[in-house]
Amino acid sequence: MKNKVLRELLNNKGSFVSGQKLSRDLKVSRTAVWKYVNILKEEGYKIQSVSNKGYRLVEGPDPIMVDEIMDMLETEFVGRRIIYMQEVDSTNDYAKKIALDAEEGTIVVAEKQTGGKGRMGRRWISPPGTGIWMTLVLKPRLHPSKVYQITQATAVAVSKAIWETFRLKAGIKWPNDIIVNGRKICGILTEMSAEPDLVYYIVVGIGINVNTEEEDIPDEIRGKASSLKIELGRDVSRKELLVRTAQNIEKVYKDFIAEGFGSIVHDCNSLSVVLGREVEVVGGSRRCRGRALKIREDGVLLVETANGIEEILSGDVSVRSMEGYV
Repeated sequence: MKNKVLRELLNNKGSFVSGQKLSRDLKVSRTAVWKYVNILKEEGYKIQSVSNKGYRLVEGPDPIMVDEIMDMLETEFVGRRIIYMQEVDSTNDYAKKIALDAEEGTIVVAEKQTGGKGRMGRRWISPPGTGIWMTLVLKPRLHPSKVYQITQATAVAVSKAIWETFRLKAGIKWPNDIIVNGRKICGILTEMSAEPDLVYYIVVGIGINVNTEEEDIPDEIRGKASSLKIELGRDVSRKELLVRTAQNIEKVYKDFIAEGFGSIVHDCNSLSVVLGREVEVVGGSRRCRGRALKIREDGVLLVETANGIEEILSGDVSVRSMEGYV
């Protein structure tokens, strides 16, 4: 009901809407309208209340309105069902709970995560109303050994969505980080449920710092992380980026399923920010240093080391020659 009150205020932004009209149209009491307006105020919306006039939305955070997003989407299956929550521990964890029964393309999105996570168990900071914290459920006919390629396909889709929406050049730090001007603005976490030769489902978590402020970034990573707002110098639309990201993911995913990793290998290489640089790769007990050469046709990163060419299937890559993000 709170979202319905917000939608009415958004549809009449700049004008007053009487409590009586909201009560009548939404079929709730005027006391309930007042309660939901106060909740919206607590969430950061500036709403003016004037006797005999009603309520007027002055300004507020960029809302994720599910109905509006679904109306904007031009997709066959991605985002045809969207599960929206104000707060959740982790969109990936929630998606895993419902994935077996959910249709492919279901999106779980939240305004805030209390237990957001990245690769290798790292914590992902998810301030309310500032980013896109979402997880996509996929059910490909794919051998489990190739699921890592889905992460790279998603990275291509997100990078292109940022360029198409804001004309801001984004690159990929293999295999799952999106980088703008040397700092990370997005991470991707792919998890699956599978048997040795069968994938039941894949959940792809995407965390994008959209309107995150500099002070919202923890001190220990402030020089390494950024947001679209910081890089562009202005607030931007989460809704527009979410729609573009979902549409790009569907296109890249369909091409990937039909044609394999070869359909995106050129983009993976051209968007990479690690190729030609000195890197250090850490994965489990393995560690190697060398120059990143290329991303092979199967998604493997080739690194030239003192001992020859290393084939990197997974791991954490540090770019030793890059300012900012390392």
